[in-house]
Amino acid sequence: MLEVKNVFVAYGQSQALHGISFQGHANETVAIMGRNGMGKTTVFKSLMGILPLKSGQVSVAGQDVSTDESFRRVAKGIAYVPQGRMIFPTLSVEENIQTGLENAKHKRIPEEIYALFPVLWDMRHRKGGNLSGGQQQQLAIARALVTDPKVLLLDEPTEGIQPSIIKDIAKALNEIRKMREITIIVSEQVLSFAMDVADRLFVIEGGRLVHETARADTDQQRIKAYLSV
Repeated sequence: MLEVKNVFVAYGQSQALHGISFQGHANETVAIMGRNGMGKTTVFKSLMGILPLKSGQVSVAGQDVSTDESFRRVAKGIAYVPQGRMIFPTLSVEENIQTGLENAKHKRIPEEIYALFPVLWDMRHRKGGNLSGGQQQQLAIARALVTDPKVLLLDEPTEGIQPSIIKDIAKALNEIRKMREITIIVSEQVLSFAMDVADRLFVIEGGRLVHETARADTDQQRIKAYLSV
């Protein structure tokens, strides 16, 4: 569903990603783990077209999107929940979700979205800026899902969120994946969350993928060693 081949990205003269390659299959969640500044967000911005590729290829369901602008990538099936959530604070919950429907065939919010995130139904008339961090994260995921993506990118979804809500988000992501058979790629520093949602885990260090493991084979101490400063 998602294929990333030998991607290089630079900020000016400074090389940020050094030949990143991985795949995400239908109905699979992949976690990319690493400390701050190791390249997680750069990977996501390059997949979304916010940062241009210096070289390499990104494909979605067999379509090359490497040179497409962000809005074309959305049309071809990529949805992105950025770090910090980026919801519209002055719009209601309902209006925030509707912004994701701009290019959708159907302009109504699917009932399954509120079934996944019941708190959003209860708060649908409340302004986005009045929600807690965890509720805003659920709202950002809901807004991304209404574009009916093939690939859902989540950059640091647990950042600044209390543990009970992290569990809710993990449960919702597992349900979404089964229901839609989509590919979910998360960048993450919380290993327990990654173990709850991911089929495979990668570690990124200095803009390179340095470790890959299936969830069942994960040596948690080894990954913790990569994540500790």
